[in-house]
Amino acid sequence: MTNPAPLRVVDARPAGDDLDAPPHSIDAEQYVLGAVMLSPTALAEVRPLLDGADFYRPAHAQIWDAVCALADRGAPVDPLAVGAHIGARHLAKIGGGPYLHTLISRVPAAANAVYWAHMVRDLAYARTVAQTGTRLVQLANLAEGDAADLRAQVAAQVAAVTGADRRGWPDPTPLSTAPDLPAFPVWCLPDWAAEYAASVADLTQTPVDLAGCLALAALAVAAAGNVTVNAGAWSEPVNLFLVMVLPPGNRKSEVYKAMTGPIRAAEGILTDLAAPLIAEAIIARKVAEADAERTEKAATEHPDSLDRRADASAARMALDNATVPAEPALFGGNDSTVEKVTSRLAEQNGRYAVLAPEGGKLFSIAGGRYSGSPDIGVFLSGHAGEEIRIERMGRPSERIDAAALTIGVCLQPGVLAGLGDTPEFREQGLLGRLLITMPESMLGHRNARPDPIPAHAAHTYERTLTDLVLSLRRFGDPDGTPVALTFTGEAQEAVIDLLEATEPRFRPGSGDLAHMTDWGGKLVGAVVRIAALLHLAKHLRDGYGRPIDLATFREACQLGEYFTAHAQAAYDAIGADPAVNHARTVLDWARRTETTRFTARDLMRGPLKNRVRKVADLDPVLRVLGTHGWIRQVPGHRTGGRPTSPAYETHPDLSEDTP
Repeated sequence: MTNPAPLRVVDARPAGDDLDAPPHSIDAEQYVLGAVMLSPTALAEVRPLLDGADFYRPAHAQIWDAVCALADRGAPVDPLAVGAHIGARHLAKIGGGPYLHTLISRVPAAANAVYWAHMVRDLAYARTVAQTGTRLVQLANLAEGDAADLRAQVAAQVAAVTGADRRGWPDPTPLSTAPDLPAFPVWCLPDWAAEYAASVADLTQTPVDLAGCLALAALAVAAAGNVTVNAGAWSEPVNLFLVMVLPPGNRKSEVYKAMTGPIRAAEGILTDLAAPLIAEAIIARKVAEADAERTEKAATEHPDSLDRRADASAARMALDNATVPAEPALFGGNDSTVEKVTSRLAEQNGRYAVLAPEGGKLFSIAGGRYSGSPDIGVFLSGHAGEEIRIERMGRPSERIDAAALTIGVCLQPGVLAGLGDTPEFREQGLLGRLLITMPESMLGHRNARPDPIPAHAAHTYERTLTDLVLSLRRFGDPDGTPVALTFTGEAQEAVIDLLEATEPRFRPGSGDLAHMTDWGGKLVGAVVRIAALLHLAKHLRDGYGRPIDLATFREACQLGEYFTAHAQAAYDAIGADPAVNHARTVLDWARRTETTRFTARDLMRGPLKNRVRKVADLDPVLRVLGTHGWIRQVPGHRTGGRPTSPAYETHPDLSEDTP
């Protein structure tokens, strides 16, 4: 750790002159005053650090006050302006106009003004300490035996010099990339879904984010696998991976029941419609089994008969083709596992969803809780609409030509943070596929007498969503090609504009998505998918036969920015930004060791030892700490043509506040 050099008197006067003077540096004061009259930039950097009382020489304090008064009016602060402001009568007392020009001529480099300002301030503090010592001696000499009163006076004097100096420090902000998270823009949903989602949120006293995201998930359940959207240079399926993060006690189950009720109703209708077909298929398979058994027996009894062998082969092929379709299942719940999801996708022609108020089990098993090896292939392929081939020992292989998996689950905050403990989730792209929302819990602020859900809102939502699921399932041929949506010309141009606007956000050092390119790289695709779902929800009868317009795409963009802000907060909670993680480590170290000043080398030898390879790797860490107000640089000055290494001060409130 770098310790500050002992305070000493720096003066241009001959040795032996005023040896008993308190600590001060006339040179440093002159350099500061000359620099601020030369450079507006230097004045802006120095002014938060000093006030007139910090100057030892009264004339220098008068010059400083004049410079500040002129700056407050937006007037020039050159020597002529400063002299005119001080006035001829008082100017003579400080050395006249020539002294102001002398101050400018003495400045070694205006860029080092902050360095000299720190010296002036430190020496002013040293004088305060000396004065306090004198007062303590006087208090002791004047004490009349009242120890309690003396102790109180001593404590007051000591507190005055030991209190934190907060001059020039901004209020520190938490080390979060997205401290203020937006609320779900429910107005972007179609009216029939927006009104119901808002009503459910009010009745259950839960954040509207939960009901709003489940409305999107419900639309994805209806359309996934039956619809794709052409974005010009590429196409997207319309399934989504939605993750809502809320602590226990937030009535998540009630919201899930309300928002998924119409899907359950549609599933029941599909089951009733499929029942005769399933029964017929079962009978047909039994007939095929009997025919295969009969012809195989005949072929065995007459091995030389080519006709009987041909009949047996044809019967066996007919039996293999006589499959019994699975009972329709649109989604699973809390008991969903990776293996169950994979089998359901195969049974349901690649269309399936997981909607659960507690989804921790799904991610825990996917992370290898029981197998010891992460298994996320079905999530990766299921999100992208890719082919899945499942080979299992002792069981028939399964093939899904184009999987369309939708996820809408809740996680507790601790489970979300634990996602970072499985590196494969990030490395293989699962985290980048999640649209995460982290709404603020309403616990402690809930209304015990909320308004009931309007009857028309509940009826409209149930009827509309049920009809939408059934209509899309009917026109979407399980064995055919999904319907492809397109954009209008204006909307297609907006897609390209979004691509152009998003690209700079990935630039290292300046882009807000630079540390999460895995997620940001899929942002435009997610917006395109959401636009398709909003389009279908708006145009219930003919949405698949008309292009997506510009207004709908702009609403999808608003939702995209909402999910971006929440994803940044989620990645911060997961610990996906190394610079933020290292910054937290530095703050913990500084608080624990009571460090108030350090250099980059101190970090390399201390809290970040073996975590960063070279000093240059600390730049993002120091930038995070600086922009959040936890440290500020105390620049070095040139000695013999070579600058000294910069040091950094920690915020005075570091020991009191939690980052």
